Amino acid sequence: MKKIVLLLPLLFITKNFSQTKNFIDLPYIETSAKVDTLVTPDRIFLTILITEKDTKNRTSVEELESKMNLKLKSLGIITEKQLTLNDLTSNYKKYFLKQQEILKTKSYSLVVYDAKTASKVIAALEEEEISNVSLEKTEYSKTEQLLLILKGKAIVKAKNTAIALTKPLNQKVGNAIYISDSNSTVSNMLSGRVPGVQIRGFASFKAENDYDPIDIVFDKIKIETQINVNFKLE
Repeated sequence: MKKIVLLLPLLFITKNFSQTKNFIDLPYIETSAKVDTLVTPDRIFLTILITEKDTKNRTSVEELESKMNLKLKSLGIITEKQLTLNDLTSNYKKYFLKQQEILKTKSYSLVVYDAKTASKVIAALEEEEISNVSLEKTEYSKTEQLLLILKGKAIVKAKNTAIALTKPLNQKVGNAIYISDSNSTVSNMLSGRVPGVQIRGFASFKAENDYDPIDIVFDKIKIETQINVNFKLE
């Protein structure tokens, strides 16, 4: 009985060693490829802060809110879809001053789809004494679809690299036996909240009704992917 107990583990180890050895002996070439591109953001998020303090308490938050809504609609913006409250629980904040005066404020997030519209929004709101506008983030709406295209290009690039490396050796690149989608990144300097980045118009520096639109150019978003591939050598 003792001999049987000792032989069974030995047979099991030998079998697995044989399988592992066969895999290691399989000739293959490992390559990796990185592909990237730059895209123009098509979703621009602006934070709009409405506060009575900006008008020295001459205009209520409710009035400013109504003026903002009308201005945005006049620019073709669908406020019901593109404008949202940032924080429903704390959006109606109160500021206590030295004389115990209470000034109210509300914060909104607005999404527009190009820099030109963002420029018009900033200028239009400043006309209504709403100049506390900050850039929240920028996005590209078709990132996922673009990543799939880039991954396909990376696979082709990896195979071309494998062919170039094996051609001097008179070896042929066969099927892929291992593919790893190792890394994909979306690099955007403005991705996420950016405190302190303020966008203000130049209307205060020019005569009334003599305003030039702001020329805003947003940094392009870099989308990058890397693929690692093992090809069988034939």
